[in-house]
Amino acid sequence: MTTATAQLSTGTWAIDPVHSSVSFSVRHLMVSKVRGEFETFSGAIAVAEDGTPSVHAEIAVDSLNTRNEQRDAHVKSADFFDVANYPVATFTSTTVRPEGDHYVLEGDFTLKGVTRRISLELEFNGVNPGMGHGEVAGFEASVVINRKDFGIDIELPLETGGTVVGDKVTITLEIEATKQA
Repeated sequence: MTTATAQLSTGTWAIDPVHSSVSFSVRHLMVSKVRGEFETFSGAIAVAEDGTPSVHAEIAVDSLNTRNEQRDAHVKSADFFDVANYPVATFTSTTVRPEGDHYVLEGDFTLKGVTRRISLELEFNGVNPGMGHGEVAGFEASVVINRKDFGIDIELPLETGGTVVGDKVTITLEIEATKQA
């Protein structure tokens, strides 16, 4: 059992969407990045009696927001996420292990009907007694995935070389979870 996870008491910790975020960035036109977030998501961390944590989370893919309605509509279309057929992305952990001053959270990530094992770099920010609504725990995690690994393989070449949208997507999670009674 690791020191940081030992600070999480046994039970279920629900992800608080009001104090959490699921964001992403992807290369645009080879020179900049488009950033966005998924506004609707849920999940929980379950801590077993032996202190072993597990995580399950869901993201409503159609809640994508890049602050541009036209781009959002295109990214939600069959060219990219195909939210009509694949409205939810899921993550289910398989292991959590310490690595240096952080942790690695491994699990199965399903996006657009494709499931792949991913490894998120995880920072545990500790536990706080909360503000009268129970204990809260904080986490930050990130992972870089290749969109093509999940069937998002549209090519939008530029006349000058390269593509409109990069292959690598960085997903960043800022999570606050509340201990359930």
